[in-house]
Amino acid sequence: MPVVFVAVVVIAVIGAIFQNIAARKRREGLFGLAQRLNLNFAPEPDYGLAERFGFLKKLAQGDNRYAYNVLSGTYQNNDALAFDYHYQVTTHDKNGSHTTHYRFSFFILQMPVAFPDLTIRHENFFIKVAEVFGYQDIKFESAEFSKTFCVRSPDKKFAYDVCNAKMMEYLLANRDLSVEIENLALALAFNACLSVEQIEPNLQRLVEIRSRLPDYLFAQNT
Repeated sequence: MPVVFVAVVVIAVIGAIFQNIAARKRREGLFGLAQRLNLNFAPEPDYGLAERFGFLKKLAQGDNRYAYNVLSGTYQNNDALAFDYHYQVTTHDKNGSHTTHYRFSFFILQMPVAFPDLTIRHENFFIKVAEVFGYQDIKFESAEFSKTFCVRSPDKKFAYDVCNAKMMEYLLANRDLSVEIENLALALAFNACLSVEQIEPNLQRLVEIRSRLPDYLFAQNT
């Protein structure tokens, strides 16, 4: 038993060392990216940012929510943020409590006017089950788009305006994207932390989505 215990401890220590090395390399890579893009970089946990954008569904899950490795500033004439995000969920059973930590990348482009809540994400089994209980998504003339993405908003007209032909074409060509719009934020959400090399391309994709929002939406919401 002692030998097994020692082995477990050694493996845990080695794992922690490798995690620290990987985290340091990530911070160094993001710092270099921030310098190249003329953005600010703040590696420390930012609970205020999590609270500020807590209205976004992806950021409103679990407990101990905070952003970190935050890149911020002007990107292609847009006020943008890109950061890693953490939250945790604790469950309880007869064997005690268990805490699971979740970390992923998130991107926000801050817009000059406020918009209704809109989510565009992948169609999946759980979303289809939710429809049975009355949570219907919005359907579009493009059967392929409706089959690929679940679009929900309390304002159907806004959803149709956003998901115009150019937007649907772009999203169908970028099927890994999950988009959320609410208030002054246009956001891209991911389910894991992206590599440093993937950060700039996704900032660019965020700008591409912004460019496909009709100009009249900004005029009528001022």
